[in-house]
Amino acid sequence: MKKQLLSVTLIAALTLGTAGTTTALAAPHSSPVLSAPSTDKQVIKRIDADRIYKNIEYLSQTPRVAGTDSEYKAVQFIKKQFQSYGYKADIEEFNFLSYTDPNLVELSVAGFDGEIQANHLTYSVNGDLSGDVVYAGLGTKEELKETDVAGKIALIQRGSLTFAEKVLNAAEKGAAGVILFNNADGELNGTLGEDNDKYVPSVTITKSDGEALLEKLNAGVKLTASLKIEGAHSGEKTSYNVVATKKATKNNKATKSDIIYITGHHDSVAGAPGANDDASGTSVTLELARVLKNLPTDTEIRFVTFGAEENGLLGSRHYVSNLPDDDIKRTIANFNLDMVGSRDAGDLVILTNDGEMNLVTELAQASSTRLNGEPTPYGQGGRSDHVSFAEAGIPAALFIHSPSEPWYHTPDDTIDKISKEKLQDVAEIVGTAVYDQAKIEAKKPLNHKKGKKVKVPHLFGEKEFR
Repeated sequence: MKKQLLSVTLIAALTLGTAGTTTALAAPHSSPVLSAPSTDKQVIKRIDADRIYKNIEYLSQTPRVAGTDSEYKAVQFIKKQFQSYGYKADIEEFNFLSYTDPNLVELSVAGFDGEIQANHLTYSVNGDLSGDVVYAGLGTKEELKETDVAGKIALIQRGSLTFAEKVLNAAEKGAAGVILFNNADGELNGTLGEDNDKYVPSVTITKSDGEALLEKLNAGVKLTASLKIEGAHSGEKTSYNVVATKKATKNNKATKSDIIYITGHHDSVAGAPGANDDASGTSVTLELARVLKNLPTDTEIRFVTFGAEENGLLGSRHYVSNLPDDDIKRTIANFNLDMVGSRDAGDLVILTNDGEMNLVTELAQASSTRLNGEPTPYGQGGRSDHVSFAEAGIPAALFIHSPSEPWYHTPDDTIDKISKEKLQDVAEIVGTAVYDQAKIEAKKPLNHKKGKKVKVPHLFGEKEFR
């Protein structure tokens, strides 16, 4: 993933979701260091929630899928906005391997009463075929040695192996196609992980449908399946990061100044206008760039919007992997904004990759205490662009609302669901936290104690590899 030509092997595991697991959020330290109110006011009085909202409105007119014309249009808009604030904005291109979902997936089974709804596996290949259905267990090499699947369609149960291993094992024994059925209730949305020309057409079905087919086979009924997948495509595409830098106004140190990042991602998933995910984070990043532009600092502040976050954090991984060692050493914080404006999401939380406090959580909890009378809780969470910074050893955290809204990653993620009050709150907390560290003034160390753990719905799920 840290190469000029990036792979999307980890796309699905890095995609935001709404799983039913939980994240522990810790109550913060009880005695934050307070900043002079006047410095907070310098930031707060400049923040304009209407301006943030208007930028979201523009960006969310259409989905901004990485590598498409709509993403490039959004990138040009972001660059223009940075320039209008007085920045020299740079567009950084990077290539990545992309998979286009099929526009047609059909499965019918002669000898079985009723319709079966099939889903595709990401990276499954196109095909139009038919053949007898044979059961191949979990699709292990040992089971396939004992099963004649040549020219047939293998019915395989989920479990033990990755989907890719199951499909490749069946293909190696000559199977024309694969039907994977779930081992739990509900639809199975899976991925083969990466492009491979050895794959055969593969679909997924529910546990109940799979067990019904298996029951027929065990009863001696001959089943013949017709499977069609059309429109799937893998290929190289280009996405973009947009970077604007506020140099330190004054630096009394003999060495170069520290660096703080404020980031968001400008791409969205297919079919979703992405007003909250993540036009909201992008627009707050833009607004903080405008607000902080003329405030005196002894710290360099970089504002970046990343592309291809939805494809596996590819933009941020590319960016961080290409940073000079000196820049990484000088970078003290990454404030990452992702899904920060939905009126129907829960409260603001701060998530770190390891679930531990760091400079970002300390500064943000101190600022939220000053502004709101209580600190924003923190917990553990990955699958957004702060992970790329954290993996490089940089203190980083994600700002997001928990639980996420019901229309996350759907066509209903539109501007009318955005709350100006939430945008204002996040912009104030992050803006004052950043300025508290970056302003020209002696810094006092922040002290914290971990407090009582609380449970909130986890924000993240993942597409399954197995």
